Amino acid sequence: MKYSENGLQYHIGLKEGDVGKYVILPGDPKRCEKIAKYLDNPKLMADVREFVTYTGYLDGEKVSVTSTGIGGPSASIALEELVNCGADTFLRVGTCGGMQKEIVGGDVVIATASIRMEGTTREYAPIEFPAVANIDIVNSLIKASETLGKKYHVGVVQSKDSFYGQHSPDIKPVSYELNNKWEAWIRLGCLASEMESASLFIVGSYRKVRVGASFLVMANQEREKLGLDNPVVHDTNEVVKITIEAIRNLIKEDKKK
Repeated sequence: MKYSENGLQYHIGLKEGDVGKYVILPGDPKRCEKIAKYLDNPKLMADVREFVTYTGYLDGEKVSVTSTGIGGPSASIALEELVNCGADTFLRVGTCGGMQKEIVGGDVVIATASIRMEGTTREYAPIEFPAVANIDIVNSLIKASETLGKKYHVGVVQSKDSFYGQHSPDIKPVSYELNNKWEAWIRLGCLASEMESASLFIVGSYRKVRVGASFLVMANQEREKLGLDNPVVHDTNEVVKITIEAIRNLIKEDKKK
């Protein structure tokens, strides 16, 4: 179903014209209002289920903020329906857990690609197809991080469906698989673990839109295992600032084209 009877997208409660070309995608609906304050004249457009949307302006361009909820299924719904409303550039902003020992709570991770250790993308693409971020967005996030003087890391992240599968794998019936794959991801240099980017990247490829993602590192369980300092950071304000600056960069570059 593309539209409900009243002409609005079925889940997010929006129609064409309600959102801008550029959309910021937090997971938590409660973060939307805080992020929207960075925009000029933000207006609440819809509040349906886990999907809260504000639309305002940034450097004269219409920009929106829509929450996706937790995990790939709801994130893919949000992206599909936002594309139906006319958006084509998406920046996921969220949190993650660090995996390499040099990554510390408070750092920022910019994803170039995501490991598809989840189920949503299997209903879009064969497992051999990679979940890759848009290069323009990756470069814009890097530039924004450098402009704001924020410590950042760039590379592959892992998307999973089970939060507790990551944090207490030993008590799960499939602990052998969870632990073995986690060790493989670390050996391969995977930077961090989160829950949405693989779905967003794959749906973005399918819908022919630009998608990127950056994350606040909340903590790093691998540092804790090694007895290293492991600060826990919850404030996402800095990574939101990076996302806003990155959109400014994209707006500027898009106007040149």
